Amino acid sequence: MPDPTQVLRSPGADPEVAVPSNPCVMLIFGASGDLTKRLLVPSIYNLACDGLLAENFAVLGTANNVWTDEAFREYLTTEIKKFHTRKEFDQGVWDKLVQKFHYVSGSFTEQKVYAELKTRMTTLDDKFGCQGNKLFYFAVAPKFFGTLCDNLHNNGFKEGDGWKRIIVEKPFGTDLASALKLNREVLANWQENQIYRVDHYLGKETVQNLLAFRFANGMFEPLWNKNYIDNIQFNVSESVDVEGRGGYYDHSGVLRDMMQNHMFQMLSYLCMEVPGSFEPDAIRDEKAKLLQSVRRYTPEEVARYVVRGQYGPSQSKPGYREEKDVNPQSKTETYAAARFAIDNWRWEGVPIYLRSGKALWKRGTEIVVEFKKAPAVIFKGTPVTELGANRLVFHIQPYQGIEIQFAAKTPGPAMRLQPVHMKFGYGDAFRGSRYTGYEVMIYSASRGDATLFSRGDLVEAAWQVAQPIVDHWAATPADFPNYVRSTWGPKAAAELIAKDGRRWHEVVTEDVLKQSALFRDGDPVFMDQVIMALEPLQAYGGEIVIQKGDPGAEMYVIEQGEIEVLDDAGKVIKVLTDGDVFGEVGVLTSAPRNATCRAKSPTDLYRLNKSDFSRILRDNPNFATAIRQVAKDRFNLDVKTESLTKPD
Repeated sequence: MPDPTQVLRSPGADPEVAVPSNPCVMLIFGASGDLTKRLLVPSIYNLACDGLLAENFAVLGTANNVWTDEAFREYLTTEIKKFHTRKEFDQGVWDKLVQKFHYVSGSFTEQKVYAELKTRMTTLDDKFGCQGNKLFYFAVAPKFFGTLCDNLHNNGFKEGDGWKRIIVEKPFGTDLASALKLNREVLANWQENQIYRVDHYLGKETVQNLLAFRFANGMFEPLWNKNYIDNIQFNVSESVDVEGRGGYYDHSGVLRDMMQNHMFQMLSYLCMEVPGSFEPDAIRDEKAKLLQSVRRYTPEEVARYVVRGQYGPSQSKPGYREEKDVNPQSKTETYAAARFAIDNWRWEGVPIYLRSGKALWKRGTEIVVEFKKAPAVIFKGTPVTELGANRLVFHIQPYQGIEIQFAAKTPGPAMRLQPVHMKFGYGDAFRGSRYTGYEVMIYSASRGDATLFSRGDLVEAAWQVAQPIVDHWAATPADFPNYVRSTWGPKAAAELIAKDGRRWHEVVTEDVLKQSALFRDGDPVFMDQVIMALEPLQAYGGEIVIQKGDPGAEMYVIEQGEIEVLDDAGKVIKVLTDGDVFGEVGVLTSAPRNATCRAKSPTDLYRLNKSDFSRILRDNPNFATAIRQVAKDRFNLDVKTESLTKPD
C-alpha cells in the first residue's frame, strides 16, 4: 500500500515517491450538483496539477440537466475558477484536463439511460486506454444508493476486464436500522471490497497524520494508555450556522452530521490498538474493534453523559428555529457534547469527551490529549504550589499542526514554573497547496487502497453507539434554544465535564485574542505567554463575576457577551462588551474590588490570575504601559510599573 503521508506530494517533492492513480473511467452520478463542482472536480484538477492523475483517465458525468459534452465543459470551466484551492490557477493543466470530461443527460432512475452510459463508458475506455477499469461515484442522496447498485449490476456494468469500484457519500444511514438496510442493498450484488464509503474528514492530512504520529514515534506510544493519560477531548466547532440548509439539517442534526461519523472515525484512529501492518484491512479491523468497545448507553446514562443544544437568536441574526425551512418547534440539535467510555484494557477509566456545534465562537477542530499530572511533592518549599497537566494538541483545521504543552522554569534565581508550548505547523514544514480532502479519496480508490474508507462493520458499530442517544432524544422533550450564537455552547456542556473535576480545553488563537485592543499589537512571544496563561470561563445571564469588596486576584477579558458594572445600589453604570477588560484594578493595586460586575447575557471570558499577570508584565514592558493607560483612562489611577511587575 502507498504511504498515506506521501499520497499528495508537495511541489518539488521526489517524483519517485508518488505514483499516479490507476487508469480508469470515472462515472459521476449527480454531475450537476454542488459536490461535483465544489469538491470532486477541484480534487481531480489538484491531482492533475501534482502529476498524480493517470494519463489514461476520463470522466463521464450524468444528471438531469440537458447538456452536451461541450456545455458540460463550459459549465465546469466557469465553476473551477471559483472553487479551485491552489494559489494560482494553471490554465494549461485545466485546458488539457477538461477535454477528458464527457456527459450524458438523463435520470438514473430510468433504465433507458444506462444503455447510453454503458456505450459511452466503453467508447471512453477504448479512446483513453483505461484497461476496463471503472470507478462509479454516487454524488446523490443515500436513498438512491441501492437503486444505483442494482441498475449497474442489472445492466452489465460489472462485466469485462478490469476492476469495478463504487464510491458512496455520507450519510450512510440516518439510524442503525437504515444503515443496516443500506448495507444490505449495496451489498446485494456487489462485494464489500468494491464499496468505498467516503468520510472526507479522513482525507485531511492532519487526520491521516494521527496514524503516522502514533506509530512512527517511539516516544509517545508507550504513554498511550490509562496509566499516563487522564482524558481525551475531541472538539469540532463551527462558527457558521446552517447557511440556508435548514431543510436538510432539520432531518439530521449534529449527532448524525458530525459526531456519529467524522468524530467517531477520529476517535478510532487515536485510540485503536496497534495494527499488524498498514494494510487497509489490518487498520480497519482495529478501528472496528475500538468502536465495538465504546460503551453503549442506557437511557439513564444518555441523560447523565450526553448534552444537546440548539442556538437561539442574537441581536442581528435568527435562531435555528427561525431559519428557512426549519420547523418552528424543531427538536433538532445544533450542538452536542458527550462523555464516552472505552471498555478495554488500554482505556479503562479514561473519559473520552466529544463536542461539536454550529454558530459557536470560532471555527476549529482539535484533539486534546491531557496527561496525568506529575507529583508536586518534590516542589515543596518552593514558590510552586500546583503543577499543571501536560497536553498534546492535534490541530486539524483551520490551523494544521501538533502542539505539546508543558512546564518550564522561568529565568531567575527562584524555582518558578511557566506553561510553555512547542508547535509543529504543516505550513512551516511542508510546501504544498491546500487540498479539499477528496484528492486522496479518489486517488486511493483508483489504486484499491481502502484504508481511509469506512467498511460496513465500522458504520454499523458507530451507529450502535449513537442509536441509544437518538432514541432517548426522540422520546424526551428538549428545552430549546439553550445557547446564544457565537458563544461556547450551552451551560450544561460545561457542567457535564465539571462534574468530573475537569474543564473543556479551549484552544485560543492569536486572531481570537487580537480582537481585544489590549493584545492587538503584541509580538509572538507575548501572545504565546498570554495564550498559555488564559483560563476560559463562561458566565450566564445574571451571574455575578466580581463582587465588590472581594480580593482582587484576577482580571478578565471578554471574548463575547456583555458585562454590567454596578454601583452600590445595584444600578448599571456601564456595560462592557467584546474585547473589553475588567477586574484589572484589583490586580493592579492588590486592593479589594471597587465594583460588582454581572453578566448581562451569556458571556464567554478569559481569566488571567495575578501571578501570571505580573510575570507577563515583567517580560513585556509594552503590555505594562498599556495596562497603566487603561487604569488611568478608566479609573484615574496612576500605577507605577514597579508595583505591577513585583513578584508575588
